[in-house]
This record gives sequence, C-alpha cells and structure tokens, in this order.
Amino acid sequence: MAECNVCFRHCHIDEGKYGFCKVRTCRDGSIVPDNYGKVTSIALDPIEKKPLNRFFPGSMIVSVGSYGCNLRCPFCQNYGISWAEEVEKWPEKAKYISPEELCRIAVAEKPYGNIGVAFTYNEPLISYEYVLDTAKLLREHDLKTVLVTNGMADASAVGDLFGYVDAMNIDLKGFTDHYYEDLLKGNRRMVMDFIKEAVKHCHVEVTTLIIPGENDTDDEIFELSRWIRELTDNEGNQIGENIPLHLSRFFPKFHMTDRDATDVANVYHLKTVAEKNLKYVYTGNC
Repeated sequence: MAECNVCFRHCHIDEGKYGFCKVRTCRDGSIVPDNYGKVTSIALDPIEKKPLNRFFPGSMIVSVGSYGCNLRCPFCQNYGISWAEEVEKWPEKAKYISPEELCRIAVAEKPYGNIGVAFTYNEPLISYEYVLDTAKLLREHDLKTVLVTNGMADASAVGDLFGYVDAMNIDLKGFTDHYYEDLLKGNRRMVMDFIKEAVKHCHVEVTTLIIPGENDTDDEIFELSRWIRELTDNEGNQIGENIPLHLSRFFPKFHMTDRDATDVANVYHLKTVAEKNLKYVYTGNC
C-alpha cells in the first residue's frame, strides 16, 4: 500500500489497485499513473477552443487527452473518458504515444500554425508525470505546454510542472464549499490554492460553467471575480484584474438533465457583474 499525494483525498492504494480517479495506482509500492502516455483523443485545435483568448490568439495547438478524473461532475461533457465506470474500458483501447512521439507530432504540425501541446479532455494533473516528461521535450523545440485542468491538485505535489507549463485554463466551478463538496465531490480550497500558485508561474485564464440554481447568482459571480482580482504575482503585486474569466453556458447532459440550459440573457448579465472586478470577461456556448 502507498499514499497518493496529488489531491486532497490522499488515497491509500493497495498494490495493483486504484485511487478515486481510477488512474493512479500502486505498483511495486509506488504510486504511478496507469494511463501514462495512453491517448484517447488527439486533434489540432484553435487555441481559443481551450478556451484561451489571450494566449497567442489565432494560433493552433495539438490537443491530447487520456482518461480518468478526480472529480465527479454530474454534467460532465467528456464523461466517456472521465467518469469511473466509463474509464474501465479505456486501458486496453487507448493508443500509447510516448513523450518523444507526441513531441514529434507537435513539431510536424508547426507549418499549420501549431504552437505546442494542450493536455485536455480529461484531467491532466492525475498523470502529471507524462505532462512533465513531454513538456521538457517541447521546450527544446520552442513549443508551448498548455493545461486545461480542474485545478484540484496539491501545488507542491505537482510543483515541477510550474517550471515547464506556459499557460493554463483552470476551472473555478463555483464559489461555495457546498457546491464543490456535495455536487462535484471536490475541494474548492485546493482549487483556489492551485490557482494562487499557478498565476505566479504562467499565463492563466479561468472558466466557470454557469448552472441554473447552483452558481448563477450575482453575489456568487461577484465574489468569485473579486477573488480573482485580488490574486498576486511572486512579488506581491496584484495582477488578478487582468486574468481572463470565461463564463460558459450549461446544457443538460449526462446525470444532470433535471433543468434547462442556462438562460443566455443571464450569462450576459453575469458578464457585466464580473466586469466590475475584471478587465477581460468572455462568454461561451452562447
């Protein structure tokens, strides 16, 4: 048995078994990601699709995903590769792509506007070792490393990444502990601490999916955006006002079909609320 230190759960995992994410496993007494290099999805996407609106706009990026996640969002858009009961089919089906091969793919796409690799679709931090190994190679070729992440990781456990990741889009899914703990099976404070650290090292944009009846009030979005505004760099300078926030529209999906899609007018209204604190607020799925 060994203890995983990636997120707040600190899963104690028996030899050959898995933690909550269904990816990190105990092998020869050590915790390793069972999905290292196992790819379920790969595509060349516009950088704005991540979404990153203020990081090399107009460029393309190789987007790659594996399987597994350490949250259980009932509205997950990628539940087929993220949720526990769905993940079990992937270990034998996923294609292995080594860090070296992924780097070669990224280099080959340079003529088509590619600037690097974005680790996305599932949660990349649960296999941060693969991200780190690839990022080191990408840097040798002047290519960027991007993470699209739920941010639910101990910054000290994955700290080596901060020296190699160039940009992140991090979900701050709501601004109450009730929402994170009861609905998502996560930990809001860990996400906030991760964001606090990430902004000191790389370009960060934040995304909040607006769900009717859960996180769609003026007060919540005002407090969330005010917290972002107060973020600081390594020297203690307040930089949060310039961190982009993406407010995305929810559509009924997966286990959350008990409500309608978010009213478009409310998404635009909440944009004006967030703009009281932030310079750059974008709407998505509208």
